Amino acid sequence: MESEILEWLRKEMNGFFPATVGIMPPMPVPPSSYEAGRNQYYSTRILKEILREVPADGYKLLGVTEKDLCIPILTYVFGEAQLGGTAAVVSLARLRQEFYGVAPEKALLLERLRKEAFHELGHTFGLIHCTSRECVMYLSNTVVNVDSKGHDFCRHCRVTISSKIGAGR
Repeated sequence: MESEILEWLRKEMNGFFPATVGIMPPMPVPPSSYEAGRNQYYSTRILKEILREVPADGYKLLGVTEKDLCIPILTYVFGEAQLGGTAAVVSLARLRQEFYGVAPEKALLLERLRKEAFHELGHTFGLIHCTSRECVMYLSNTVVNVDSKGHDFCRHCRVTISSKIGAGR
């Protein structure tokens, strides 16, 4: 994982969430999360490991990985989160242009990462998928969906998160 990417994401989160956002030391992806038949990693098993790493003073913990993620019922996922919980994970694998045989585009990768990181963190605040295509909580089944949805939370989702942050801290 490029530290430059994590630092950029930390700054983006600090600009939105009213909390101190830090970067923890890297943790290994649990070998038990590897699904050999799919050549992917089962995100729910990674979430369980992330939960073990939440600092005592931590509020939410987002894991970012280069590994291609899946769950049993879907071919792949960009990320997974505990609905109303503490932990989430996002994968850069399918957010990278290179995955699709196209030249790398750093700005596009960062934009996609921001959207998916905020989306998964939104789930940790209890948000479900939003019907507004302008909202980061809109469902993304493909990278085209990621690109076409909005950059931020819609008004309704923003108010919901603000109320949860106020109640949870």
